[in-house]
Amino acid sequence: VQLQASGGGLVQAGGSLRLSCAGSRRTFNMQAMGWFRQAPGKEREFVAAISRNGYNTHYADAVKGRFTISRDNARSTVALRMNSLKSEDTAVYYCSSNYARRPEHVRITPNEYQDWGQGTQVTVSS
Repeated sequence: VQLQASGGGLVQAGGSLRLSCAGSRRTFNMQAMGWFRQAPGKEREFVAAISRNGYNTHYADAVKGRFTISRDNARSTVALRMNSLKSEDTAVYYCSSNYARRPEHVRITPNEYQDWGQGTQVTVSS
């Protein structure tokens, strides 16, 4: 599955960004989706995940209440709305997908995902 992420950029602390990721139209509604990030010198970490049907979501504690994940199966896209951005949110953000047998499943670890986008840089200036 080919994933194409977009929407990153430079923003001041306290600002907002919206990331988007486009997946395969043929298989998107069978995929659980997630967002991860990786800052320089750090391991890739979980940010947010959403189930196939969009009813279940899960967030890392560090972004809970500030970030919102959503999906549009008709358009084969998943979005990450990021509000109240902090300097520690600076990282390359990756969208990910994997087949989910059950529509309500969310996946929160990198090894649960098979396909990854190319990453989009988010830089938050303080």
